Amino acid sequence: MNETRDALHRIAAHVLARARFDATGRFGLRATPGGIGTPMFDEQCLRIAGGALVRERGGDASAMPLDGATLADLAAFAGVDLTSDFQAGDAMPPVGDLHAQMPVDATETARLADWWHFGTRIIDAAAAARPNAMAVQLWPEHFDVGTSVAVDEGERCNLGASPGDAFSDEPYLYVGPWSDRRPGDASYWNAPFGAALTRSAVDAAPDPFIAGVAFLQRGLDLLTD
Repeated sequence: MNETRDALHRIAAHVLARARFDATGRFGLRATPGGIGTPMFDEQCLRIAGGALVRERGGDASAMPLDGATLADLAAFAGVDLTSDFQAGDAMPPVGDLHAQMPVDATETARLADWWHFGTRIIDAAAAARPNAMAVQLWPEHFDVGTSVAVDEGERCNLGASPGDAFSDEPYLYVGPWSDRRPGDASYWNAPFGAALTRSAVDAAPDPFIAGVAFLQRGLDLLTD
């Protein structure tokens, strides 16, 4: 169990994503300096950085510390109505107790931020030459950065970097075909959803970036052979 990751997931889904959705009808987030955040909307943006929730509007910025804050506190700070109708998918974390203090460790937040940024770079490199690639986003319901690309006629595949979940408590890269097809090397397809490579395995490589890109490209190559 990772209490910081779970708390950040709730904040991302029910404060950041909800704020953007209420204003624009879109809920995708981005890796931002020191954490994650929204794109600009209504001349403002919200982001998690340095152990705080930061709200930038009109050139001014204000911040609220995350550790010990409640979801209700953060929603009020961000101007978010937690009773509004919002659902980003079946994997959305529960809202939970709005008035319970949440433990958010700044060191763990920074570690997760590094992974999202690293994952975004790897995914972007692997998807760059692939047709019809979607923009890399952080999806608040799954709490991972990812995209999808075309791998065959009428078939697509997800590429992503998860901070850890029920499948693996450790962060990991993944390849997730939309179909049940798992062609070629059976040992590559090591996860129920496709293939996964843990952060420790990536970090153990002589060049983690090259290793991560190669892992994703291997899956794409198998699916397009």
